Amino acid sequence: MRSRGKKPTNTLITWRFSLVCSVVFLVFMSLVARAAFLQVIEPDKARSESDKRTVRVEKQHVQRGMIFDRNGKELAVSVPVVSVYADPKALNKSLISKVLRQARKNGEDQQALAENTAELNKRIAAYYNNDIRWRELADVLRIDPSKINSRLRDNPKRRFVYLKRQVTPAVANYIGDLRLPGIHLLDESKRYYPAGEVTAHVIGFTNIDGHGIEGIEKLYEKSLTGVEGQRTIRKDAQGREVEVLDERERVEPESIHLSIDQRIQAIAYKAVKSAVLSYKATSGSAMVVDVKTGEVLAMVNSPSFNPNNLNDAAPHKRRNRAITDLFEPGSTVKPLAILAGLDYGAIQPDSIVDTYPGWMRVGGSLVQDTRNHGEMTLREILKYSSNMGVTKVSQELPKDYFVSLYEKVGFGSDSGTGMVGESSGLFYPNRRWSDHEIAALSFGYNLAVSTAQMARFYAMLGSGGVMRPLTVLKQESVPEGERIFQQKDVEAVVHMMESVFEKGGTAQKVHVDGYRAAGKTGTSKKAAVGGYGDEYVGYFAGIAPASNPRLAVVVLINEPGGDVYYGGATAGPAFAEIVSNALRILNVAPDKDAVAYVEGKDNDA
Repeated sequence: MRSRGKKPTNTLITWRFSLVCSVVFLVFMSLVARAAFLQVIEPDKARSESDKRTVRVEKQHVQRGMIFDRNGKELAVSVPVVSVYADPKALNKSLISKVLRQARKNGEDQQALAENTAELNKRIAAYYNNDIRWRELADVLRIDPSKINSRLRDNPKRRFVYLKRQVTPAVANYIGDLRLPGIHLLDESKRYYPAGEVTAHVIGFTNIDGHGIEGIEKLYEKSLTGVEGQRTIRKDAQGREVEVLDERERVEPESIHLSIDQRIQAIAYKAVKSAVLSYKATSGSAMVVDVKTGEVLAMVNSPSFNPNNLNDAAPHKRRNRAITDLFEPGSTVKPLAILAGLDYGAIQPDSIVDTYPGWMRVGGSLVQDTRNHGEMTLREILKYSSNMGVTKVSQELPKDYFVSLYEKVGFGSDSGTGMVGESSGLFYPNRRWSDHEIAALSFGYNLAVSTAQMARFYAMLGSGGVMRPLTVLKQESVPEGERIFQQKDVEAVVHMMESVFEKGGTAQKVHVDGYRAAGKTGTSKKAAVGGYGDEYVGYFAGIAPASNPRLAVVVLINEPGGDVYYGGATAGPAFAEIVSNALRILNVAPDKDAVAYVEGKDNDA
């Protein structure tokens, strides 16, 4: 009887043991299979989930490079600012949590409220509206509260939305103290231009993301930007760094040193702006070039704009007219016609040209002076700006040779600055030229040039006939140039150009304090549909000191209003102011005492 009772007991224990072992074995195998699946077959998902919890990326921000003038004066700097952005999804989650917590404190069914979407949204809106901190946020950001509310509440699934870019650190600190859910601060930098409108067209500006849009900022975007550094690390549950997975050194941006002299830039801008306002002109431009190196010491335009606040920066104000706008240069190219005659050997520095009777027909069209000057020296041709004189000289030269010189001195090609938007001008040397077109070319028509191209031509005269491309970067050494004309011929023409300041010259009322200057006035009608209109462009271009040239200066006044529109009257005073002050800044010794004034004919040109 006892043995029969023990048998079932042993069988039951054995069966239970086998069942437990089988279950344990199956669980173990399931775990092994799952581990093998996660680690062998599909390891990426597990790694991804692990990395989300442990891997962090630390960025080493790089400030945009600075821009300096030739003397180390800051023209563009980066200042720290903060941008405010929101995470609407995180905000909505926080509001739901607070509403449900409040309901639990009031003894309500939290689960039922969470399932009642309409009631839940109603309480969330009430909780949000009753929180005065959101109104404080709108006030400090100076944004209408309704706009803030729409960005934060209209789409609770959004993860990122800017509230305001580039606020001051003080505003950012105030927002941080509000401790608003879903509101975050992002450290950024903002470009600041100390010289404001004075250097606006040269330096340009950046957009709100710090990318160059115009001027030097765009031209040297890659050099100024640099590359951010990055450290990828792994942290444990306590936030301690346990492993460095990847580390990339940041590449510091370059600082750009321009050829611009901020002192001369300010003088030139003041002079041009004053001329534009005084003569009620549409616009004005000026360039100052070091004739020995081709460095641009000043490039200004009026009207200008404030790059620190673009609210009033209309497109016509942002245009760098010195390199983009094209005009027929008029009489400012007459020295080239005289130089061409000397270079070809058709005339000599002491040659006499008969301009009687003060007019003639060339190719069926009329070329004339304002009055009959009779026989004239080359010096007098430039002094009185005689169209007849330069036409007679051009008729002594082969057409191909004469036209090729205009191309050789840079008309029809970029000046070399590389600035964004620079125009190469309008000049087509390879077409067929009529006799009258050649005559008109000699006194500045049938071609259109920029202020920069004229500045390069006059810099060539100042350097004794050596052509160098213009540059806006500071040069450590004198760049090698190309000789275009013999030095003796260029020096002869330069001394002839001094006559325009003498009694009876086209610039007899223009006085350059302390220095001898060689210049040329120019007044050209603006082309219009079907011919020429009633608007004028006034030029004054020259070099100084005439005894040993250092600077080439070109001033253009576009569409002066009123009865005064000649280049000598509108652009001349600005030229004199720029030249005299710039040479003093550069410590160039005065040479005025050496000038010899020559009595000449009365000028009515």
